[in-house]
Amino acid sequence: MSPVRAAWRIVLGVCHVLVGLRTIATQFNRVDDNARQALVQTWSVQLLCLLGVELHKQGSVSHPGMVVANHISWLDIVVMNAANPVRFVSKSDVKAWPLVGKLIVGAGTLFIERTNRRDAMRVVHQIATFLTDGKTVAVFPEGTTGNSLELLPFHANLFQAAIAADAQVWPVGIRYLSAKTGQTSTAPAYIGDDTLVGSVWRTLRQGPIKAVVSVGTPQTCQARDRRVWASDMQTEVGRLIAST
Repeated sequence: MSPVRAAWRIVLGVCHVLVGLRTIATQFNRVDDNARQALVQTWSVQLLCLLGVELHKQGSVSHPGMVVANHISWLDIVVMNAANPVRFVSKSDVKAWPLVGKLIVGAGTLFIERTNRRDAMRVVHQIATFLTDGKTVAVFPEGTTGNSLELLPFHANLFQAAIAADAQVWPVGIRYLSAKTGQTSTAPAYIGDDTLVGSVWRTLRQGPIKAVVSVGTPQTCQARDRRVWASDMQTEVGRLIAST
């Protein structure tokens, strides 16, 4: 995509973020959770369209549980909300992202200080409460973003919430492809010293991108401890990614 078109899409995206902030401020406190989720999904689908990202869904999260997915990019949350709107758990420094951070906070994201063991236990308790109440919560058990070419090890701590709530866990694989070649695109990857603005710019300059969201069969604990379950889910998410 030309620099001019990419810059124009960024302008449109910023305007859409402002629309999202206004929606949160004026509508979220007047509607129930289902209506809020519908608003989030509509907004997310519109943003993908503005950014030139084509969403492909393979399966869906059809009933409440904990969703575990691989983590590649800032784009993951938008893509997953466009496919199946959920409440996310995210690292606390996301709150500092320009504009987008306020949007993510307003959408009801749970934040975790990953280096603080006590805070991790607090979030596990919150997730378990949401799951017990029949809500869906999504986590990225890698704990950080990867390069989209290989999975990082899944951390097991947050799986304790699903065990405590006796909830099912949905495996989800996310993959970004070049719409021109059909090959894996690393453009959306947000790793290392990347800035949010730099990552957005690289993604837009790449040209049309397909975001593939593959949902697997939900699993229950079946007497596994959280470490074994996390390892098994890592294998399943890897299989879903490879099958796209």
